[in-house]
Amino acid sequence: SPKSGAGKCQDEAPKTKLCVKAAREHNIPKDLTKVLENKVMETVLGLCHIKVSAVEMTCSGDADSEGIVAKSVSSHSDLIPGVYEGGLKIWECTFDLMDYFSEAEIQFTNKTVLDLGCGAGLLGIVALRGKAERVHFQDYNSTVIDEITLPNVVANCTNQGSSGEDRKASKPPAKRPKKAEGSPDVLNKCRFFSGAWSEVSQLLLSSNKPFSKYDIILTSETIYNPDYYSALHDTLAQLLDKSGRVYLASKVHYFGVGGGIYLFEKFIEERNVFRTSMVKTIDQGLQRCIMEIAFK
Repeated sequence: SPKSGAGKCQDEAPKTKLCVKAAREHNIPKDLTKVLENKVMETVLGLCHIKVSAVEMTCSGDADSEGIVAKSVSSHSDLIPGVYEGGLKIWECTFDLMDYFSEAEIQFTNKTVLDLGCGAGLLGIVALRGKAERVHFQDYNSTVIDEITLPNVVANCTNQGSSGEDRKASKPPAKRPKKAEGSPDVLNKCRFFSGAWSEVSQLLLSSNKPFSKYDIILTSETIYNPDYYSALHDTLAQLLDKSGRVYLASKVHYFGVGGGIYLFEKFIEERNVFRTSMVKTIDQGLQRCIMEIAFK
């Protein structure tokens, strides 16, 4: 789910001025029943997630202080740079990356993981179910975290435990879950953040809370706009452990905004901090790729 490193500026501000959306950590409510209250769920690849069209109908007022739902609907756009960065939609490369985890037998056990530009949070949920030690979720928009990401984590990770075996054996989720059952222990592994990448990095690195860098950073369809490459590159460099890996899924080219996997690969090469390898190419429809990134 694409996210930006730039925030909202006043209309009269010079275009060259880079504004950023302040970072915020979102608390996990003690009453998990409230998180799933009146939510309509769907399932995909064994995971349940909030039905976005239902969110669009019900999310107004205090629930969407950013106004991104109304702005996205009225502008018929999945992206409004610096205002709304696509987190209401599950983008297809997310599923490519989930498939790759299985094919490549990526191990999350005891790993610290960041789902960067998380949107629905499906990648981080897969890591939780793979017994990751810690999973953090980041999205540009606070509304996405509160109304979609956090409910999805609660719905998937508090009912039947956190393993793939549990998921296969569990019953399909109710269309309208009445309560969150089971132990909330999995949520103790999670933290949720909104805001621009640079601001979230600063918040984590300067926090009084203990913080260790991530073994794995997962990100899908976050390189659609070349204007954001510097912020993304710096965030990866600041937050990835020296022996860590980034798994990035992307379309080869994003028509209309100009970004794409090979353009970002070239950007990385010029910075000379990371090495990259294309670990999978998907040729159905628009060509898509999965890139592995690690420090040189």
